[in-house]
Amino acid sequence: MAAGSTYNRRERPAKPALTREGIVAAAVAVMRAEGVERVTMRRLAKELDTGAASLYVYVKDAEELHAAVLDELLAEVDLAGGGDWRERLWAVLDSYRAVLFAHPSLARVALVTRLSGPHYLALVEAVLALLDEGGMAPGRAAWAVDVLLLTATATAVEHGTRREKPGAAREHEVMEESVATVSPRTHPHIAALAADLVSGPGPARARWAFDALLNGALATPRPGAAR
Repeated sequence: MAAGSTYNRRERPAKPALTREGIVAAAVAVMRAEGVERVTMRRLAKELDTGAASLYVYVKDAEELHAAVLDELLAEVDLAGGGDWRERLWAVLDSYRAVLFAHPSLARVALVTRLSGPHYLALVEAVLALLDEGGMAPGRAAWAVDVLLLTATATAVEHGTRREKPGAAREHEVMEESVATVSPRTHPHIAALAADLVSGPGPARARWAFDALLNGALATPRPGAAR
């Protein structure tokens, strides 16, 4: 080393400061590349070149982390669209369902975790605004939004999980065979409706369920409520 020169003992640049936003962004990147099962505190600590204990300052636990990742994905839900209020509401819920269907493991988080992130709140606000436009009483709308989103979530979990499950197609075939061959003597109603029980493409049945729920909410007053 030449005389008078200095030696920088730092082997690498200083690490960026940890933030909740940075942790969630890293979690989303890991999820997209490796799947949600790999989104653990230990895996993120390695990704961010820190200790796992440091992450708990910003995120309480893995459940909260997964909820935050899900909220980032909900930014993909299309809250716009054309048509009357009912068509736009269906489009919003169908877009929400499609996002969850693409990530069934995270969709299961939505079933058991109370979401409160900014994108989830934007979704709830959009649904409530459309119900208001459709003339639904405020009290009914406050309860209807929960039922509508819960149904969309459960549908996405069911079909998304089945899609990933080995042998799912065969399980469905066995179910259809069982319904088709049931004895009219022991199960007369199933036998009479065998074809209808397994009929209809997914989107058609999903839209029917949506209309049934919506029509019911429009017509059913809340117990003890003035409106």
